[in-house]
Amino acid sequence: MIMKVEVVSRELIRPSSPTPDHLHTYQLSFLDQISPPVFSPLVIFYSSSEADTKLDIADISNRLKKSLSDVLVQFYPLAGRSNDNMFIECNDEGVPFFETRVKCQLSDVIQNPVPCELNKLVPFQLDEVADLSLGVQLNVFDCGGIAIGACISHKIADALSFFMFIKTWAATARRDHHHKTDDHTVMCPQFVSATLFPPRNISGFNPRVGITKENIVTKRFVFDASKIESLKAKYGDHDHEQSLESYQKPPSRVEALSAFIWSRYVAATNVGSGAPERVYAIVHAVNLRTRIDPPLPECSFGNLYRIAVTVPRLDTGEECYGLVRQVREQVSHVDKDYVKKLQEGTEHLGFIKRSSENFCKGEMVTLSFTSLCRFPLYEADFGWGKPTWVGSPALTFNNLVVFMDTKSGGGIEAYINMEKGDLAKMEADKEFIAFASSNELK
Repeated sequence: MIMKVEVVSRELIRPSSPTPDHLHTYQLSFLDQISPPVFSPLVIFYSSSEADTKLDIADISNRLKKSLSDVLVQFYPLAGRSNDNMFIECNDEGVPFFETRVKCQLSDVIQNPVPCELNKLVPFQLDEVADLSLGVQLNVFDCGGIAIGACISHKIADALSFFMFIKTWAATARRDHHHKTDDHTVMCPQFVSATLFPPRNISGFNPRVGITKENIVTKRFVFDASKIESLKAKYGDHDHEQSLESYQKPPSRVEALSAFIWSRYVAATNVGSGAPERVYAIVHAVNLRTRIDPPLPECSFGNLYRIAVTVPRLDTGEECYGLVRQVREQVSHVDKDYVKKLQEGTEHLGFIKRSSENFCKGEMVTLSFTSLCRFPLYEADFGWGKPTWVGSPALTFNNLVVFMDTKSGGGIEAYINMEKGDLAKMEADKEFIAFASSNELK
């Protein structure tokens, strides 16, 4: 379904009190520097029927702007402008805030979401980062429902930082509205990343590797809880030869689902490609906050993630029973010692330069997984109730899979960003389609 979206107003929202002089330069960390220069998007839908009261658009618009202005005092780098992949000038220039009218019903969009249409509900093109860190778009549908579309620059924040910002912004809006403090939900960000991972000279490394719009399509597939349970059983540890000590705990939902999607991807794309020398790898994003010594609080802001790369042995038979175990092993290597080396920086920079060279030569085919499951996406209540649905626009990466929880019932929505021909092969794969449904929300 094609949406018509018309921008009716645009302005810049500045912090409600000026950023003090000593905070005017926000240093990017080494991990920020090597993060891709793209925007991470999110669209949060609120239907007028589910809201606590009739949505008053003028009131909502004012409330969002005022609370955004207030929350930018704590998240002051987001209102600044970035400079040359080294630092952000926290000059309070402000965050672009767009308001639109969408010529359709909200229910039409969320009953059969088309990811590339959702891109119209966020303020920027995702691969045109320029010097902005954040943008917001308030979309108003014909039925009176709304969607808040937001984009944050990946040069300054990972997904956890983004969600912490949304959560704090929503809590600020509720507090402003009800004039009462529920302080436990208003988290103060801690800007520690550049202290922990000092910036370096990264010349010779191109953070744009992998970003592409050519021929990439994005589709959303829903895996309900019962299907995920049977995948967990399928990818559990079936090797009875093992002693009990080494018996692993069963796969998580994300482990089982990523193993399944990866194995179907290899099965669908490896046939008759005439290129046996291709190496297939699985890449998982790993949160470093819990893996550093001492652990960092959840409210630590920045790019505090790294990736674990697994090159599974393709000879483990059709079922890939050992797949989850192999992935777990690679993820477990992202430990305190790994983080220590990362803080020193040079060795890791050499490693990522080499990997991006292999990637560019096409010798390695990777499928990357990012899980946003268990994040409190459906808690984002700005004062008119919780979201009806939270969705992701199409992203500008090839072979990237993003997992998000379904609103209820323990299922997972998988957004698969992939080259058109490859995705068509996946959709023709009977086993893949037996588990995935691409139909409307339950």
